[in-house]
Order: sequence, then structure tokens, then C-alpha cells
Amino acid sequence: MTNLRQCQSCISPLFISDFSVDPQAPFERHLNRLEVEIGGEDYRDLKQVDLVDLPAAAFDSLVELTERLLRTTQNRYNRQLLIDLGVRIYLDPRRYQIYYRLPERTIRFLPSWRAQVLTRVFGKLPLETTDWQPCPSLLPGYQGSYLADEAGGSLLLQAVAPDPELPLLTVSHGPYDPHTLEVALYFLRDGRARGAIINLGFSGREPLADNNLQKLQQWGIPLNPSNIDVIYPYVDEGGHPYCYKQEEGLCGFVKHFPGPEPVLIIDVHGYVGTFKEDRRVIVGLGGLPPYPNPQRMGQFEVSGRQVRLLPKGRLRQGLQMVRELSPQIVVQFCTHRHVAYHLEMQEDLSLEGRCFDPQEEVESLLAGEERCFLPQENIRWLPSANANAVQRMQACNLCSCAGCMHVEIPTLIRQRLALRMKKIAITDSLTSSEL
Repeated sequence: MTNLRQCQSCISPLFISDFSVDPQAPFERHLNRLEVEIGGEDYRDLKQVDLVDLPAAAFDSLVELTERLLRTTQNRYNRQLLIDLGVRIYLDPRRYQIYYRLPERTIRFLPSWRAQVLTRVFGKLPLETTDWQPCPSLLPGYQGSYLADEAGGSLLLQAVAPDPELPLLTVSHGPYDPHTLEVALYFLRDGRARGAIINLGFSGREPLADNNLQKLQQWGIPLNPSNIDVIYPYVDEGGHPYCYKQEEGLCGFVKHFPGPEPVLIIDVHGYVGTFKEDRRVIVGLGGLPPYPNPQRMGQFEVSGRQVRLLPKGRLRQGLQMVRELSPQIVVQFCTHRHVAYHLEMQEDLSLEGRCFDPQEEVESLLAGEERCFLPQENIRWLPSANANAVQRMQACNLCSCAGCMHVEIPTLIRQRLALRMKKIAITDSLTSSEL
């Protein structure tokens, strides 16, 4: 407990959850249970584990993470398990592979989803930053560039002849939000966006899938699968969360794209709804300073607690694009600590809903987790998301002062789009082979 309290000052409060794990039931999920157990998110292709035989000299070229991970992990059970087993943890930063070195064997964690995506783009796994290259196998008519960093890197995609009037997509939690890459590819392929910035690294919150857990259990390493921040670190050496790397570095990423800066950025995320068949796409426009101004969004009318907004400009452009995902679109934002809006889109793109005090109505969806919802509408509440505020602040530093839309897409919609993109890829392959 002492070590946990000492390191809390260097970890974002967003990620701190002081929980314990029953040693007799190490495979019970405690965090991520909303995504995995309730929402049925599919993490099977995210990472894989295998046994490897490496000479001692091979570890000399790797970066040891042992003390750093033991110091920052939220999971006391996992920390004590690694100490008891005498595990030393190493990172191959160029390949983004993790090695668990035990006294008698070595286990390797492979970022399989990341490797698959990069190989589709470049035909091989790049180890360093690349120039722009055509990527017809992933997206015809587009080109890609890989930006290397110590946290898995990022993939940039853009049209060969991009339209500067179109929005730029960001996929800040690529591995953690399954199928958000496919959502971005869908919009790009349909000519609805000029390009995309896709995070390929982990946040430390991605749970291990059951097939990996079974292997680890057989090898005598019964890790608790939730919040696996004792494998891939979710903070850097200074204790800063990696999951903010694209929001905080937004301006630097945008500079890699030729042409004028974007005027609209659509940040694509995935979420689990409040019931199994939830198909509501939620658009967050901001819940922390700098607060958005509804008067600048379009024709804004308030009658008591009832609100109507006829969007214009960038907001209307973004909503027209998002509407393709689902007929059920909800817009949420705050204009003050005690003033929030929940609006539902109508057929004519107008937004109708209510105004309320979030301090009184927003509640936690699950005890011990940073998940909020509105009980009256039984819907998730987004504007409290810190990362969205970070991105909007950074967007203000662009010359274009781009507007930002935080779009959360429920599991069912993402799964449907992923299936559609897979069918399109098969058709493209068949057409190419015929030619």
C-alpha cells in the first residue's frame, strides 16, 4: 500500500483505482469488466504470448522496465506475483515486444494487432519512422507513414490528393477501442475524411484475452487479466500517461500532413453502452475548460430546461458524417461546471434535449471505475473525459483553431463496420487477382 500511495502523485487520477484481487481467483476480472464481461469487446487479436529461448546477451540490447512497472502498476496482486516469481521485464522498443525473464524460461508478449496493421500498410514491419508510401492493400488511393516512438508508434494515413475541406480523424486509443481503425478506414474509403492519426501503442489498460490467460496459467504465471499495466507500461519514465500522447502532441502530428491545417478534427473512440443492444453514437463537444460556446454552433434556443440547436458550419459537417454510423445520435457538452446539455439528433440534423446540472445528475455506472452515465436517459456521459479537453486545448494552438468532436461508437456499430470492411477487402482482393 505504501508504494501505491507514493506513486499516485505521478499517475493521472483518471487511472487510479485502489482495488485488491483474491489470490484464490486470479483470473477474475476486476477492471475492464464493463468492456469484457458486459460489452463483449473482442481483444483476442490484440496481443499474443509465447515461450522463447534467448541467450543472456540478448537482453543487453533491451530496455529493462521491471522497477518502473512494479512502481506504477495499480494491481497489487500482479505486482506481488512478479516479485514472488522473480520476473525481470524487458522491452524491445523498436519491435514493441515485451519479455518476461524468469529464472528458467522467458515469455514474450507480441503486439499482434499492431504488427498486422503495419505489415498491411508497408509489406513489412517498420522499425523506424518512414516517409509517405502508397498502401493499396490497406486503403486504395491512400498513403501511409509510420512515426516511431517508445510507446508503439503511430500510423498516419492520407489521401493521395486530399481535400483540405474534409475533417482529420484521430484514433487515439486504437488497440484499446477494438475496431476503431475499421471505422476510420470506412470514412476514409468513402471520401469523408482527408486523413487519420492512429495510435498503435497500448495504454496499459488492455486486458489479456482468455486464450493467452490459459497459456500463462499452464506456465505457472496466473496474471490477473484486467488492467495489464505490468506488461506494457501505461506511463512513461516520468510517470506521465502514454494514452494522452496523441492529444498532447496533436500539433506535432498535424504538421506531418502536407497542405493547410484541418478545421475539424473528429476523435473516434469505442464504448460499451448501458444495455446490450445499445446503438447510440455519442458526440462529446467538451465538458472541461475551455468550454464550448453553443451560440457559435448554430441557432441556439432555450426555453426553460428545454433546448433546441440547429447546427451550422463545422458542427453540421461533422454530424452529417457521424449520422452514417447510426440513426441514433446524441450530442453532449457543458458550458459551465453546473450547466450541461444532452441533445438528441432529429431527421433534419437539428438537436433537441435538455439542460441540467451535471453535479446533481451524473452518476457512476460501475463502482470503482471512471465511467459516468445519466440515469434519466440511461446513457453514458462523455463530457467529463479529460483527453477530449486536452485535444481541444491543443487544437486551439493550431493556426486553424480546429474544432474537435469526441465521437464514441458503441460495440455493435463497430463490429458491424468491421465486418463490412472485411467483406470489402475480400472483394478488392478478388478483383485484383482477376486483373
